[in-house]
Amino acid sequence: MLDVIRLRVLVAVARHGSVTAAARALNYAQPSISHHIARLEAETGARLLQRAGRGVRLTDAGRLLAERAEEIIGRLDAAEAELAAHVGLREGRVRLAAFPSALGTIVPAAAARLEAETPGMDLMLTEAEPPEAVRMLRAGYVDVALVFQHYQQDTDPAPPSAAEDGTRGRLLLDEPVHLVTTTGPAGRPGSGSGPGAAGQRGEVPQGPPLAADLGAFAQHRWIAGCERCRSYLIRQCAQAGFTPNVAFTTDDYVAVQALVAAGLGVTTLPGLCLRAARHPGITATPLPGARRHVFAITYGDPPDPPATTRLLDVLAQVAVASTPSPDHPAGSGA
Repeated sequence: MLDVIRLRVLVAVARHGSVTAAARALNYAQPSISHHIARLEAETGARLLQRAGRGVRLTDAGRLLAERAEEIIGRLDAAEAELAAHVGLREGRVRLAAFPSALGTIVPAAAARLEAETPGMDLMLTEAEPPEAVRMLRAGYVDVALVFQHYQQDTDPAPPSAAEDGTRGRLLLDEPVHLVTTTGPAGRPGSGSGPGAAGQRGEVPQGPPLAADLGAFAQHRWIAGCERCRSYLIRQCAQAGFTPNVAFTTDDYVAVQALVAAGLGVTTLPGLCLRAARHPGITATPLPGARRHVFAITYGDPPDPPATTRLLDVLAQVAVASTPSPDHPAGSGA
């Protein structure tokens, strides 16, 4: 049976990149780190580290074991915390990883409600894009992860599901995705400053708003976000018959809107990004059939610990309460 202490040592070496740094992080003597690694290699029958210049690096076997060890240790730590809460050694603790626009909207509202309705609950928040949030969830570093998946109603065969490889998901939001363009001084899309300005700077041509028609912006510069959002943008543009000229890439939805408002390009943003922060110099119009589903996911078999269940319930309540009504859609040009 593999020794948990030695697995922690291997994870520390993988995380910090050297035996010396791992010893410092664990407050061990360096020979002790080397001893634990040697014993672990003997237990597994595999070489886990190899010299690389003046340092060391993990072998393929070492990387594989370190990845699994990180998950195992994370789950052990989570089990210890849950058991402590269960037997009353401390109040409930729940850890949440969420992407930025959720942290700027529904998460603070949920945290405030938990604080008011569940005194003593310890809520810990971490910012993470969906792939990293799922990795943290599987490793036991968080109890709940907020993730999103895009959905094109007219082309995708079915809505996305968050349940995969041991995860369980609860749909919190089904929100629209908007085309975001600059607004001219008179409050209308597109106030170009001369012939050709719109095409060169990414502003909307004069005339009736064409914001819901991606094909009308085939010659414009585009601003893209995270890898998942960028992939969805490229797929949408491909369905409209063109490949977008992505001139700027940033995950910061505030910066994205500022770039659009400055006439430097056009982009797409989901509703939460526009609710978290709204630049006065943009116009946002929902794209037909373009949706983003936001899920709260957990890992492992049910039931969830009471603190986790309480957080899921509050997130769902806040998400429903904050959903704009059809009469006042989020992200409208008004």
